[in-house]
Amino acid sequence: MNYFLAVDIGASSGRHLLGHLDNGKLKVEEIHRFNNQIYQVGVQLCWDLDYLFSEIITGLRKCVEQGKQPSALGVDTWGVDFVLLDGEDSMIGHAVSYRDKRTKGVMKEICSQIGSEALYAKTGIQFMDFNTICQLMTLSEEVKSQAKSFLMIPDYLNYLLTGKKVNEYTNATTTQLYNIEANGWDEELIDFVGLKKEVFHEVLPPLSKVGNLRQELVDELGFDCEVILPPTHDTGASFIASSLNIEDSGVILSSGTWSLLGKELLEPIVNEQSRLKNFTNEGGLDKRYRFLKNIMGLWIVQEVSRNLDYRYSFSELVNLAKEAKNFTSVIDVNDQRFFVNENMIEEIVNYCRESGQKPPSTVGEVSLCVYRSLAICYKKYVDEIAEVTGQEIRTINIIGGGCKNEFLNELIEEETNCSVIVGPVEATGIGNIVSQMIAMEEVADIYSAKKIIELSEV
Repeated sequence: MNYFLAVDIGASSGRHLLGHLDNGKLKVEEIHRFNNQIYQVGVQLCWDLDYLFSEIITGLRKCVEQGKQPSALGVDTWGVDFVLLDGEDSMIGHAVSYRDKRTKGVMKEICSQIGSEALYAKTGIQFMDFNTICQLMTLSEEVKSQAKSFLMIPDYLNYLLTGKKVNEYTNATTTQLYNIEANGWDEELIDFVGLKKEVFHEVLPPLSKVGNLRQELVDELGFDCEVILPPTHDTGASFIASSLNIEDSGVILSSGTWSLLGKELLEPIVNEQSRLKNFTNEGGLDKRYRFLKNIMGLWIVQEVSRNLDYRYSFSELVNLAKEAKNFTSVIDVNDQRFFVNENMIEEIVNYCRESGQKPPSTVGEVSLCVYRSLAICYKKYVDEIAEVTGQEIRTINIIGGGCKNEFLNELIEEETNCSVIVGPVEATGIGNIVSQMIAMEEVADIYSAKKIIELSEV
């Protein structure tokens, strides 16, 4: 029996999911789970990649302890963030998070120099201050001159596992440096940010085999396995697990710290209408495109919980929201004031007051305000997707951890007037696993994978 290990690392937590086929059905079990968070390092908000890699190894050890050594593993994380390595393959500086304030206003500067039309025509990517192109623009000339390798976060973790340096396609497209027409790194944009093209590596598609574990890891763990590229951008992996096929009249909502709302297309939509509405065209498996919007998502609720010193569970916040059912004030969840701040509750109260609405005065009212605002935002973008694509939207498949929130699902159904399909919860890990299975020829293709997922209780 072949086991396939998905190392799925999100912005707030990571997990190791082990999958195998049993009489044509996918069986998935959680082997290891760990927290992830942003740390203040000096004046910057950073990720602790040494810690994350140590947790990857801990999960591999747990596989050994259970006698379920994987034949292959794949790593996925969030997009846009990266590291630079010097000539000794040491990391230059820290792995700075996309939530760091260093990029505020940078996208506007870039567009003033390149032109938003030209940048969108090249990349098809949504304009956001935290995109990789903006992060690179903030680096000093000294750092840029030292740089010999550019690796996205999962690329770097794969390098630590195998010693091989490659850039994976789906994550590369989130950088706003990947030319959607030429299907490769855009040398003009790389030159614009002040790096040499040699710093960037070959872009490999999902299902590519990176290599085996480094010998010292094999000696430490007592087994070897192949490292395979799933869509290393977690949204790309999660869309694989959706019950919707590319021809279906529905959209997919990957609900978690971020909400990613959109649909898969065989061709990108890069025109004036999609640019003005700020839609993105991210790369996916089989060179599909995820035409979608990035929405602030459950990050706001997570921050509300943190402001309350985690005294309430998420289910308790939902129950309190239900009790506050007559509260009607809403916020623009994509307002930059909610991106990162010290007190999310205070920002919500101030937004309502400043917009002439009744400010929330209880925990339940704050929670309901966020949930209803998310549903209203989804409604707006569902309508825009229908308008830009010319396709009627009748169904929303909500996947990811946020799909467990039945109350939010009901609000989405009410606002959008679409039928809601829920699950799978671990869509990203499942998409990661079946990608490895396709690469190892245990599953024929993405259509076969979707059928297996549909028939399996995952």
